[in-house]
Formats: sequence, structure tokens, C-alpha cells
Amino acid sequence: KGGVVALVGRTGAGKSTLCDLLLRFYDPSKGRITVDGVDLRRSTRASYIARTAVVQQTPFLFHTTIDENIRQGRYDASRADVERAAVDAQIHDHIASLPKGYDEEVGEAGVRLSGGQRQRITIARALLRDPEILVLDEATSSLDTASERAVQQALERLQEGRTTLVVAHRLSTVRRAT
Repeated sequence: KGGVVALVGRTGAGKSTLCDLLLRFYDPSKGRITVDGVDLRRSTRASYIARTAVVQQTPFLFHTTIDENIRQGRYDASRADVERAAVDAQIHDHIASLPKGYDEEVGEAGVRLSGGQRQRITIARALLRDPEILVLDEATSSLDTASERAVQQALERLQEGRTTLVVAHRLSTVRRAT
């Protein structure tokens, strides 16, 4: 609990499959997955998923506003909560510079934003959700060096006090694992 576990391996080694099992997208046909010593199948899928958040290699954004994309992490959040998550994810200043700010439409799959900006919005979404368990599945692998540095700082803030599984190809991404 509260630790960071890293999983590094080549493409096709099963890293994402392990994430899918941990996130209960499906249950194992043999054996069991435990968190804090408890078999995941002992809780309902919905109650377990409510305790988790995932940041993936390819950030998924809805064709709606920045506010609504971040709010996907917690629908009942206030605008102040959304902005606090964006500050922590290091994307607030960019959002504030847009003509409509948080009410700016991101376009289909976030096409109006850079890869690093899309990734930081998904990090803000995860921060707003405030999960106990965080899965980072290749969260920085498709970014350039400058964007990776900014996103990595946001991810480090996101990991504080959470159980985190980091999946990566690059060792630089997992250097904080314990």
C-alpha cells in the first residue's frame, strides 16, 4: 500500500494484460489477483473500479470541453476542484491562456491539443478522481523529451500516497519504483 511497483518488458510480454487484470477489465481464469492481500473478486467490479484510475499511453479525450474531460474523473466536482487538479497536473496555465479557458472544446480525441497537453488533462482527470490505486500504462512513451519531463513531474505528484503500478519500456520512467 502506498508503494510504486514497476513492470518493464518488451512489447508482447504481457504488461498491458496484467494491467487489464489489475483493473478488473476481466478476471483471471486461473489463480488470483490480490490487492493488500485481498482477492479482487471479493468486491464488486464497480466498487473496485471506483478506487482506481489509469493513465494510458494514448490519452483518451471526449469531443467536449476541457472541464468536462477532467470532470470524467469525478462528476460532482466543483470548478475549483477541476482547476486544482489541472494546476497539480501542470496544465492549468495553458488552459487559462485559451480563449474559452476550461470551456474550450478539445476536438475529436483532443486533436486541438498537443500530446503532452492531452496527457496532462488525463492526469488531471486521475488526480480529480483521487484513486487509491493508480495504473500508469506507458504513460510517457509517446512524448518528446520536453513533454515527458513535464508529464513525469505531474505523474510524480499523482503517485503521492497511492499504490501505483508503472508499466514502461524505458527505465527512466520507473526509477522511483520501490
